[in-house]
Amino acid sequence: MSVVAHRSAEEIGRTALGPRPLPPLGPTREVPLPDVVEHVLSTGLRVLAARRASVPMVELRLRVPYAARSPEDTAVAEVLSSTLLTGTATKDRVAIDDELATVGGELNVSVDPERLAVTGSALASGLTTLLDVLADVLTSATFADDEVARERTRLIERLAVALAQPRTIAREALQRKRFGDHPITREMPRPAEVETVTAEQVRALHAVSTVPRGSILTLVGDIDPDTAIAEVERALGGWSSERTARELTPPPAPKPDDLELVHRPGSVQSQLRLSAPALTRHDPDYSTLQLANLVFGGYFSSRWMENVREDKGYTYGAHSGIEQVPGGAVLSVETDVASDVTAAALLETRYELARMVAVPPTAAELESARAYAIGSLAISLDNQGGLAGTLTGLAADGLGVDWLRERPARLSAVTVDEVAEIALRFFTPTAFTGVVVGDAEVIGTRVRALGGVS
Repeated sequence: MSVVAHRSAEEIGRTALGPRPLPPLGPTREVPLPDVVEHVLSTGLRVLAARRASVPMVELRLRVPYAARSPEDTAVAEVLSSTLLTGTATKDRVAIDDELATVGGELNVSVDPERLAVTGSALASGLTTLLDVLADVLTSATFADDEVARERTRLIERLAVALAQPRTIAREALQRKRFGDHPITREMPRPAEVETVTAEQVRALHAVSTVPRGSILTLVGDIDPDTAIAEVERALGGWSSERTARELTPPPAPKPDDLELVHRPGSVQSQLRLSAPALTRHDPDYSTLQLANLVFGGYFSSRWMENVREDKGYTYGAHSGIEQVPGGAVLSVETDVASDVTAAALLETRYELARMVAVPPTAAELESARAYAIGSLAISLDNQGGLAGTLTGLAADGLGVDWLRERPARLSAVTVDEVAEIALRFFTPTAFTGVVVGDAEVIGTRVRALGGVS
């Protein structure tokens, strides 16, 4: 038997005449988007249903606006999300899990400053069961004292671990820097706050906040949309309230300011987090800004990534992106680096921001970013779950499936001159604020010497 010698990737990529040329990118495959049937129940629940019969499943997304009415609500809401599926008036948590298992289903609950989200899936033939379980927990969750106590203990342990993580510390510092004391910054309660939450508080918050009016339920899968909406009306018709779900008020736009040096004693890494105002999806220049962001730092082949990872080796990853917030949007720039190169990484970050202003993207850079944007959009919508999540987010923002259908055309129409103009508007280094988290005794002198850090 002959033995094939191992060849390295470099050897495979070369011939006697030189490197093998990369094949050109083929045309982007269009992802056909289904029609979305929409109906508002008499209870105020907005229902979206779309047929995507790629697999015999159905994806469910429920979004309930859940803005806290007080700082204490953040801790109570976190306990509520952990205990919503632990029992109802007729079923305990085991019975709920067993009923979902009969249809290959699952439900999960999460909460943040904007919303309570229930996500789930099941065999398409089990949609009735999935909706019945959802209705049961929405209308008759008991939040038993022992279940609340058990989940509260687990939650305290998870929070203690999460709050010690460098990325969490950096995120919280950035949120405070750009949004002050606005409720959007209350992403994670303190363990001490959770420890005092009672089952009675959880039941009270559930009664006043988990309501259908203003909420959105999205179903995507191997379903008939009209039949699915009728099933929702049957199952969830009893979920009612005179109240309207509470939307989070818009936070203030971040203002240009010095970066804040946040001391984390003993840290061997630093977190750089910069932010500035951006454009919402409603803005006609949103696609242009998205492409400018990709050229700067939005994907692996971006300028910033090439600089601080591929050329300098300062980091494993650097990323920038447009983050939608109530009533607006922000541009976020983030990377983690070793302490001894913190100042150098910050210098290169500012350099790349300035280069976006001074040296407009080339046609090749724009085309690469455009191909990535259109291709990644197609991939994200090519499955039931991705489409369901996107439709829900767009609906909450007052947009629909037509906005998605028009995205490739809008991205394709953006010119180099338009990207250069928007880079001048949004990537000026002095437009940013943010934080540098690390051991100030190690990084402070060099970082402050760059200026613009306090």
